[in-house]
Amino acid sequence: MARSVSFHSTSRRKAPATIRTFQSAVQFLNCMTDYEKMTRVGYNASNFSLTRMNRLLTALGNPHKKFRSAHIAGTKGKGSTAAMLAAMLANSGLKVGLYTSPHLMNIRERIQINDEMISEADMTRLMAKIAPVVKKLAKDEPTFFEIMTALGFLYFAEQQVDIAVVEAGLGGRLDSTNVLKPEVCAITSISYDHVEQLGHTLAKIAEEKAGIFKAGVPAVTVPQADEVRKVLADMAAKVGAPLMVTGKDIEFSYRFESSRASGPQTRVSLTAGSCRFEHLAVPLPGDHQAVNCGLALSMMAILKDRGLPIDDQKAIEGLAKARLPGRMEIINDSPRILVDGAHNAASVEALMRAIGQNIPYDSMVVIFGARADKDIVGMLRHIQLGADKVIFTSAGSPKAADPVDLAAEYAEQCGKMAQVAETLDEALDIAERAVTREDIICITGSFYLVGKAKELIEKRKLQKDNGHGGNGRFARL
Repeated sequence: MARSVSFHSTSRRKAPATIRTFQSAVQFLNCMTDYEKMTRVGYNASNFSLTRMNRLLTALGNPHKKFRSAHIAGTKGKGSTAAMLAAMLANSGLKVGLYTSPHLMNIRERIQINDEMISEADMTRLMAKIAPVVKKLAKDEPTFFEIMTALGFLYFAEQQVDIAVVEAGLGGRLDSTNVLKPEVCAITSISYDHVEQLGHTLAKIAEEKAGIFKAGVPAVTVPQADEVRKVLADMAAKVGAPLMVTGKDIEFSYRFESSRASGPQTRVSLTAGSCRFEHLAVPLPGDHQAVNCGLALSMMAILKDRGLPIDDQKAIEGLAKARLPGRMEIINDSPRILVDGAHNAASVEALMRAIGQNIPYDSMVVIFGARADKDIVGMLRHIQLGADKVIFTSAGSPKAADPVDLAAEYAEQCGKMAQVAETLDEALDIAERAVTREDIICITGSFYLVGKAKELIEKRKLQKDNGHGGNGRFARL
């Protein structure tokens, strides 16, 4: 099992003089400014600098210009779309890089080729190459995310990938991934998130996301709110990017069905370019994943028309294999524990609906923890629609909302009482005592909480296997 490496300390440490081990590579990264850990971040060209990113990449030989790419931005669904697209391309025989964020349990999750994480040895070697360059740029030091992005691009160039599927981090316009000149751009569903950085209106957020559009590069998006659709169309026209919308310019439809043989599932049909797909099963549960699947299929069709050797049948077989850790993922069977990194109101709404459609249960206990700067009220209002019992907790992130404050807000907004647990460990104990075999425990609110949950469940299973059940945990396993 790969060892887990966490990056959640806000204190700056002294950078190692040399990088010879994976742990020293981790330590070097921990010394860099990491906006993922900060509660308040100024969103400007100083903090998020493409000039700084280009300077770093130039010193490394411009690796981002040595492979083809597909670039994805948006509020929710980026990871799902990227995973489905990468799975289709890889199954067609292509060598496919995948760059995503954040990670759940191991930093190496962010950089993969054909479903294999970058090795500790390769990450250490490439970090040793990057570190001297970073030190030379000390007057305008690259950030954690910029260094990780550069490392991913170096790895993809070195390994000579046929194409890299790259998920933007924050926003799009100023994101360090926006140095790419991709074969296709995509914008997933846009909703409210990171409003302090990206803007308090959907139009402002859309403008930042559409910053990835490039002249002559096909762009595709999903049905959006009217104000978002107008901004995307205007931005695409301004830079000269042909923009298509699934369900409008691209023939697309989906339907939910359930049968005794196959159970509940969503099927999609899509015609784009030279590709025509009928009644494909979406590999990830939920109506929102059908929309993401349509976007991934559209991107694949565009890449095929732009010369990538893609076999439709093999691509469909690859789609069926797509998996995404931390999204509607069952991590324990008895009691049933589901985790999902939903971290804004629209994602929580989609999660509650997807659970209701796809997972039979008698009652649901939700363990919830979130960052204090998120739309807490919006998330809580959607949680109450699915949860029979709620336990608020914190996984220990410096950004985390106080569980007591969450419970008070829940009572005020929803008129319902909830329990509070100081730790995730305690929250799981409370939840386990409250459920029966037909119930389900859902852990959600942040990727950080989900990552900690996966670590904790693995630890408990290991203890049970070694004969140390402890506190009656998972007694029904």
